[in-house]
Amino acid sequence: EPPADFICPITTELMSDPVMAADGHSYERSAIERWLATKSTSPMTGEALVHSFLAANHTLRRQIREWEEANAC
Repeated sequence: EPPADFICPITTELMSDPVMAADGHSYERSAIERWLATKSTSPMTGEALVHSFLAANHTLRRQIREWEEANAC
């Protein structure tokens, strides 16, 4: 079972391309892009996002890859 931080709160699946949104939470890039195409709120809090810029979360991506390798996923 992957750590909860590795799971996208939108898809509930292991992330492969995690990005951080303005709310400080990480999401699978494709899922949050679909969300932001129709909404301007945080999927986690429901509050308005101050911007729609998505920052690649390289640290989380590396941690997920290391976990996958260690667990032979």
